[in-house]
Amino acid sequence: MKKLPLLFLLLLMFPVTSTAEDFLGAPVISQGKENLRTDARLEMKSSLSHDEVLLFYRKQFKDVPNIKFRDWKDSTYIEDDGAAPWHSITISKDEKDGATIVIIKDNWTWIIGTLILRYIGVFAVLMIVFLGMVVSGKIISASVRRMDEKKAAG
Repeated sequence: MKKLPLLFLLLLMFPVTSTAEDFLGAPVISQGKENLRTDARLEMKSSLSHDEVLLFYRKQFKDVPNIKFRDWKDSTYIEDDGAAPWHSITISKDEKDGATIVIIKDNWTWIIGTLILRYIGVFAVLMIVFLGMVVSGKIISASVRRMDEKKAAG
């Protein structure tokens, strides 16, 4: 009997670790049935509604930087722009008997594709600026040439 308060005190002093499951570091809601699990993708069906699942993930990522929530017509898209091993979590909206949750691993094709688009975008903007400078240079040169011709003639 004397050991019971000591045991209770030890339990209070050492926090209990959470037994919540995760996939690639992303939390997985426990009220769900896995439909597909590979190394790069987890698809599951939850009995909870879209709003309940979204509330779960908002609480989980409340203090996590680089997480963006995007509300689309047919789903909510949660994206990690940081260094987490997972890339996105998609929660479907149109399910009547629960929500479908898809967690996708970050992959190099997405990363390289984004970098290539940005690289092309920079040069497209530079070309537009260059063309604008060429056109404005031609207009200014023509107007200066006309003004010099008027001064020479008059």
